[in-house]
Amino acid sequence: MNAHIFREYDIRGMVEQDLTDDVVRNIGRAFGTYMHERGKKTVSIARDCRLSSEHLRDVVVSGMVESGLHVIDLGLIPTGLFYFSLFNLEVKGGIMITGSHNPADQNGFKIADGKWTIFGEEIQNIRRIIEEERFIRGEGSYKEYKDLVEDYYRFLRTNIHLTKGFKVVIDAGNGTAGVIAAPILKEMGQEVTELFCDMDGHFPNHHPDPTVEKNLVVLRNTVLEKKADVGIGFDGDGDRIGIIDDKGNTIWGDYLMIILARDILKEHKGACIVSEVKCSTNLFDDVAHNGGIPVMWKAGHSLIKQKMRETGALLGGEMSGHIFFADKFFGYDDAVYAALRVLEIMGNDEKPLSEYLNDLPKMYSTPEIRIDCPDTVKFDVVRKLTDYYRNKYRVIDIDGVRAVFEDGWGLVRPSNTGPILVLRFEAASADALKRIQTMVTDDLLKIMKET
Repeated sequence: MNAHIFREYDIRGMVEQDLTDDVVRNIGRAFGTYMHERGKKTVSIARDCRLSSEHLRDVVVSGMVESGLHVIDLGLIPTGLFYFSLFNLEVKGGIMITGSHNPADQNGFKIADGKWTIFGEEIQNIRRIIEEERFIRGEGSYKEYKDLVEDYYRFLRTNIHLTKGFKVVIDAGNGTAGVIAAPILKEMGQEVTELFCDMDGHFPNHHPDPTVEKNLVVLRNTVLEKKADVGIGFDGDGDRIGIIDDKGNTIWGDYLMIILARDILKEHKGACIVSEVKCSTNLFDDVAHNGGIPVMWKAGHSLIKQKMRETGALLGGEMSGHIFFADKFFGYDDAVYAALRVLEIMGNDEKPLSEYLNDLPKMYSTPEIRIDCPDTVKFDVVRKLTDYYRNKYRVIDIDGVRAVFEDGWGLVRPSNTGPILVLRFEAASADALKRIQTMVTDDLLKIMKET
């Protein structure tokens, strides 16, 4: 078994190569053992539309039932609906089978104990159970539950209030979110143009990742062609969102957070808003300006959710389009729900979406930049760069090193999911951006060469 499939936030690997039937069955058995040790027996399982997901479901369920778990199969749904089951069904945890936005030949498992996904050392505990062959045996059961989508719609009808009808284009990238989002949007009075909303695990039109510009081309062009009010992109398993405004501009995750935070802070002054170290200074400054408490935290959906629970935050989010609502919702990331909240805000305003952020200071930034760096040294490299900068600049070191200058900042952090370093830069001018990026990159490459 390849131990590297047990990542920081989930279990993920190449289908058949890493995720063989024996390994997957043992993941089910180990999860059953893990839950038994915690006195829990009834769990849910769901899957995305990848070509491998149904077979992986069959195999992992065999291991779960063999270990004494009572498994409720929710079928083929977005990850957000799997999370919904943890709060609204009589289950004590579960497994979501999804490769999210990864290539089609990969897949994985998000594992929940109670209402929240496990991460870090708890995922390694699953690995250790397998390596030690410490499996329990029991008499479990399996049954299907087909009403979850209607349960979810029933919740949305009472939770979301859309006061206007908009021209909305949705691009599901042939993932799981389109078939859930389109019907409820239409029911709530929106004029919906559907792009790639049929589920197809080949992902024949474009890769289902709305944080990559090339994947937004058709969505942007359709918004402009239809003179639509908003374009909404979903990733493969529907837990991440991308937004295109009426003029074809991309609203990245941190700026979408500003729109959402402003709305929440109208009613909840003093609320905590959690986001991660890659996000714009504008987000943290704007939250404070509007009476909120901005909390900068580590990247990673599980880590953001945990920090939200610790601080009582009403909203959390990441650059990658994970948006977590605890205001009127359950505190997890669900892109369909996030889309509805955006439309709800738009319905309470007279101006187009493209004008929502006109009052912000102009900032210049890079996308995420990824540099290959072996897992064995990446943390050491970042530690050395942190120590070097600590004596020269203001340093934020909660997740890698964010060196702060008078006119911008530069970030270097080790990825939790692969042998890479993630860099991002932001500044008040194009010249400052170039200067900061060049300096930090040169310093980093020098330290990498010496490590």
